[in-house]
Amino acid sequence: MKHLGKTPPFRGLDGKILPNSVAEISYLRLGGLDQWVMIRGENIANPILILLHGGPGFPEMRLFRTFNAALERHYTVVYWMQRGTSKSFDRRMPASSLTIEQFIADLDELAEMLRARFGKEKVVLYGHSWGSVLGVLYASRFPEKVAVYVGTGQIGEWAAFETASYTFVLAEAERRQHRKAIRELRAIGPPPHAFWDMVVERKWITRFVGIVRGMSLWRFTRITLGGPEASMFDLPNILRSQLVTPKVIWQELIGVNLIKTAPALQMPVFFFLGRHDRVVAPETSVAYFDMLTAPSKQLVWFEESGHEPPAEEPKKFNGLMTELVRPVVVAFSA
Repeated sequence: MKHLGKTPPFRGLDGKILPNSVAEISYLRLGGLDQWVMIRGENIANPILILLHGGPGFPEMRLFRTFNAALERHYTVVYWMQRGTSKSFDRRMPASSLTIEQFIADLDELAEMLRARFGKEKVVLYGHSWGSVLGVLYASRFPEKVAVYVGTGQIGEWAAFETASYTFVLAEAERRQHRKAIRELRAIGPPPHAFWDMVVERKWITRFVGIVRGMSLWRFTRITLGGPEASMFDLPNILRSQLVTPKVIWQELIGVNLIKTAPALQMPVFFFLGRHDRVVAPETSVAYFDMLTAPSKQLVWFEESGHEPPAEEPKKFNGLMTELVRPVVVAFSA
């Protein structure tokens, strides 16, 4: 069953819905599949910001809504659950449709719908983790449609960050003298990993340092399933999407190397990197940043963040998106 959820409208001090605001949820047909999309913004004259979540198959909508809803005052924010993710998970979806090319095609259909509806020539792309691969590849292929690209947990060469992640977690297990972790990590060996070996490695990263610093798994789960847009009925598909979707596409993912396939972008670029990210090791993001050619590029460190800067340092993230990124968007879109 599909559970759209609800999202509240924007109202003024008089209680009336703000003119030119948008607050809606729908299923859009993208790539032949119904995919869940929420659009929220106080003024549709603002730039369009498409959020590209990680995974693949990892829903982050409620994290964004909890910590980054302030952006809806300055952007028309598009919360898209990609194919194979939570509300967009469909057991009838053929596994053959879970390819990087299909995700790019889905994003292009979405961008075209948004550009036509809101009368914009370009969109802003924010990509996190896997979403940073999708965002960069799309921006590289369709530069005329993208005003600015922003990445966190930014992937450059997939193999490089997997190796750094494994090296870190094994060293941490040895430092802690955690015999079970050492045994399991040595058993899978260094990358390249099969999918289930990667799951073992991520398990120990989560236990030792966490994905979101300072947030318990219980709180993370409550946020993910809370709010009017979400539902407890989403839980089965959330679990399916985090196991099925990345497993199907895993062999293609581990071959990703943006250093080779996307060495240049034709729009301003921002990397917002968590200093303590142990999933996508930030030094591998920096390696990509250093060689990337763009009209302008800027790297900002989030000193208190791991893999999710928007949720870990929301005030800083929201401020940068508003005061640093948006003026560039306006200038580059003119």
